[in-house]
Amino acid sequence: MPISFSRRCDESIVIGDNIVITVVQIRGDKARLEIDAPNHVPVYRGEVYMAIARENARAAGRDPHDTETLGVMAAIRRGKKR
Repeated sequence: MPISFSRRCDESIVIGDNIVITVVQIRGDKARLEIDAPNHVPVYRGEVYMAIARENARAAGRDPHDTETLGVMAAIRRGKKR
């Protein structure tokens, strides 16, 4: 279940024991975030992750629109404005 937070500049969200997301700047409708996570935790922008998932599905011979790939991609898309 998605969780929504309202944050102001210099306020943070903590995920688990080792991931901190801090709002460092807000300009118009864009927020600049700082993500402090361990090196072994990959962090991608949503559109980059979707491109990687599609390419990995193609390379594995799967339909990039199958339900497994779409599950993660659909969650990312829900956050996008249309």
